[in-house]
Amino acid sequence: MRVSLKDVAAHAGVSIKTVSNVVNNYQHVTPAMRERVQQSIDALGYRPNLAARHLRKGRTGIIALALPELGNPYFAELAAAVIDTAAEHDYIVLLDHTGGRREQEILVSQGFRARVIDGLILSPIELETGDLRDRAENVPLVLLGEREYDLPYDHIAIDNVAAARDAVRHLIALGRREVAFIGDRRGRSEPAQLRVRGWREELTAAGLPADDGLVAATDGWGHADGAQAMTRILEAGRRPDAVFAYNDPMAIGAMRVLHEWGLRVPEDIAVVGFDDVIEGRFGAVTLTSVSPDKEAIGRLAVESVLARLGGGAPEPRCIRAEHRLVERESTRGRRAAAGGTDS
Repeated sequence: MRVSLKDVAAHAGVSIKTVSNVVNNYQHVTPAMRERVQQSIDALGYRPNLAARHLRKGRTGIIALALPELGNPYFAELAAAVIDTAAEHDYIVLLDHTGGRREQEILVSQGFRARVIDGLILSPIELETGDLRDRAENVPLVLLGEREYDLPYDHIAIDNVAAARDAVRHLIALGRREVAFIGDRRGRSEPAQLRVRGWREELTAAGLPADDGLVAATDGWGHADGAQAMTRILEAGRRPDAVFAYNDPMAIGAMRVLHEWGLRVPEDIAVVGFDDVIEGRFGAVTLTSVSPDKEAIGRLAVESVLARLGGGAPEPRCIRAEHRLVERESTRGRRAAAGGTDS
């Protein structure tokens, strides 16, 4: 039998309104009363009807999260952060996969699920500013990633140029002088452009050549793309002493090719990835990587949606999440990394 608010109120000897105030975490309930009601809730096993609670507010209790690549470990870890934060606020997350296709991103952003969601968190790849400028749907929208849109929506991202410069600066500090970049996108990709820009700026600042012959463009950003990009550089007769990859899967693919060519990581070629996904921590050579604060990105995204729903949000803003470089064996070597900054 389902336990009701009335049952809890009778057990605690208080009014139904008092129980409701405790369940809804209203601040004006005294600590003693909150503890008294909570003891009755625990004793009876009461569970709030979240669907009914949201419906009373004219909401569904659902936030949509639209991602370009569900197979990419970074997006899987980001989704977990969003889901965990949403659960803390009694929301569930509806996951959408856009494949990074503009038509699908337009469909999602224009609200084809508007009747079943309270807000949308979208990580776009190909969406253009004009696609969002005339958006008629009033469901709150929060954008993730590095595409810049001069539009009135909250936007959460890391500083990709600074992050790329941190990665290249680390390699230069280790004495590397020919740093390749793999993962420039053949089509438009603002994140790739920003990371190439950071690569170029840091090399130039150090008085080193930013050799375009060491930049390998790809159609995708998976393990195979990294392997193919690394192969093209080596087959062209180039032997960089370091590689900075667009993301961790590409870096792992590149390290496989280096192994097949008889080149040692990091003795012959040091490698840095981006995103700090879990598989990079368990290879034969653990991967140095730029680590965005994925938990903070997920938390900020959910909180931005809920702030919009609550009507107390500030003007739309671009929020910068933190990042750090995690040094491991692919640049520092096994002995040095063992006492280093791995997590």
